[in-house]
Amino acid sequence: MAEDQATAAMETTTVEKQPEMTETPSVTTTKRIMVAIDESDSSFYVLQWVIDHFSSLLATTLAEGGLLTVIHVQSPFQHFTAFPAGPGSATAVYASSSMIEAVKKSQQKASAALLSRALQMCRAKQIRTETLVLEGDAKDMICQAVEQMHVDLLAVGSRGLGKIKRAFLGSVSDYCAHHAKCPILIVKPPKETH
Repeated sequence: MAEDQATAAMETTTVEKQPEMTETPSVTTTKRIMVAIDESDSSFYVLQWVIDHFSSLLATTLAEGGLLTVIHVQSPFQHFTAFPAGPGSATAVYASSSMIEAVKKSQQKASAALLSRALQMCRAKQIRTETLVLEGDAKDMICQAVEQMHVDLLAVGSRGLGKIKRAFLGSVSDYCAHHAKCPILIVKPPKETH
């Protein structure tokens, strides 16, 4: 009788099944990569590097692929300039409204040309791309955009400033490496061969 009870207990446990899941929970796997560009060749090298190394993630043919955001930050136009006019004094020269408009149009044109070049590079590899133009200090604006857009990876270039220049001018890549709220990839330009 003990054998019959053991067999019945084993049969009961083998008959019980886990409830089957009819639907799998949908998880968004879209990854967002941001590349900061300016007018330098090194920034376009970074863009090409990201396209070459992450194209399978960013391809437009994937239903849930990634998204590449190309960001360009314009320097704000100073409406006035101070010139030394003698010991202990300076003269301020203010730009006219027509000059301000001309400079802004020129900046917009330059930004459009940069982003057009970037979009052509991305379209050639069928990369899902969006562009963004901001105005302000590049270091701060890039880090703010990373945080607001929930970027998964920021890629920037390194111009190879020396220690002294970096100390005085500041390095965008160095600042972003310390302040961006996501992993950062700093792509150095290839070494020139003579």
